[in-house]
Amino acid sequence: MQRFKDFKPVKSAERALTVIELLTEKVDGLTFSEFEERTGWPRSSLYNLLRTMAERRHLGYDSHTHRYRIGIRIWEAGEAFISDNDLAIEAQPFLKEASRQLDETVQLAVLDGMENVYVAKVETDHFLRLVSKIGSRLPAYATGLGKVLLAALPERELLARLENETLEPFTAKTITSVDRLLDELRDVCKRGYAIDTGEFTQGVYCVAVPVRARGKVVAAMSSSVPDVRVSDRLRTAMFETLAEQADTLSKTLGGTLNPHSESDGSNVRRPER
Repeated sequence: MQRFKDFKPVKSAERALTVIELLTEKVDGLTFSEFEERTGWPRSSLYNLLRTMAERRHLGYDSHTHRYRIGIRIWEAGEAFISDNDLAIEAQPFLKEASRQLDETVQLAVLDGMENVYVAKVETDHFLRLVSKIGSRLPAYATGLGKVLLAALPERELLARLENETLEPFTAKTITSVDRLLDELRDVCKRGYAIDTGEFTQGVYCVAVPVRARGKVVAAMSSSVPDVRVSDRLRTAMFETLAEQADTLSKTLGGTLNPHSESDGSNVRRPER
């Protein structure tokens, strides 16, 4: 476990985590008196903590037995963790195959708010390559991966997420207008993939495609290449290879194919220069 220098624990956070840990060990739940006995905390502080966690649905409370149990929100968080990890494991062979065919770095990401989070990747052996880490986050509006994931959101949800979002410029090519971003996301939906022409990192070209499961886009797969290695042939290979591997992964996950890559490809708009 990583240790942090000059770290001072937050008492309220430690207490909330202790409650979760106690209930993880005691699946039948605990009463207020049992919590009081195990923690020794002041009654008023304990009562307010438990009620706050229950109101936020991190705890459940049975009014008949007067017992607290793990709540739906913690269960949902655990399911999300398991889901992303299962997805990363399932995706690994397809990322490896895409990386092998392209001889470039290939990544997988999921959406969290307005950020895309890397959950898996396979590195190329090239000396000059994109540096990214599993678990790292990037602003979705400025990446190919993120644009694929944002484009899959229902319009109302997308607008709600953008309402208080500042589209900060990272390079001269970053999209900083909401209207322009919405137009770009509509194009992503039409053509079935997204590109990033140095919008977050100058000098990097990226193609990203959706991965589907349970009737929706659950992740995006991409390859990122330094501009000095980009050619028309590589652009086409990036799209075709990623689309093939993402579709095969989608079928493995029980999802539908990308409608833009189901045919012989004659109706697909190829990546632009």
